[in-house]
Formats: sequence, C-alpha cells, structure tokens
Amino acid sequence: MLIETITPPGLDWQDEALCAQTGGDFFFPEPGSSVREAKRICGLCPIRSACLEYALDNDERFGVWGGLSEKERLEIRRTSH
Repeated sequence: MLIETITPPGLDWQDEALCAQTGGDFFFPEPGSSVREAKRICGLCPIRSACLEYALDNDERFGVWGGLSEKERLEIRRTSH
C-alpha cells in the first residue's frame, strides 16, 4: 500500500530549508538553551525570509523561525500592530 504525503499549498519552500536537512533539535531547544547554532544555520539559509514570513503569518510561538527566536518574533508582532 502506497501512502502519499500531501504538502499544503504554499509550503514548498520548506523542502529547501536548511533546518529540514539538519533536524529540529537546534531550532526547538530546551528552555534556557542557546539558539546561537539555529541562528547561524538560518543565516546561511536561502529561504530565511519565507520562513520568517510564515512564522509571523501563522503566529508560530515556539522555536527559531527565519533566524528569530520566540521573543524576537513577539517584538515584531507588537511593533507592527
């Protein structure tokens, strides 16, 4: 039996994301852990802006998205309203 994976429209960029190739441990660290390595990887990622836009549009509250931590994204949301 063949099981297809369906990707919602507009998420094709995730296939090219460096985080998809390195694993989620860096991007969803334990509370109080450093996000330095995740930010370094994001800085090299060609689709960083699409990732950040997705996180802001979908109110992602956990992890590093587009090179920004939860607190940094919260600050963007606060200043843009």
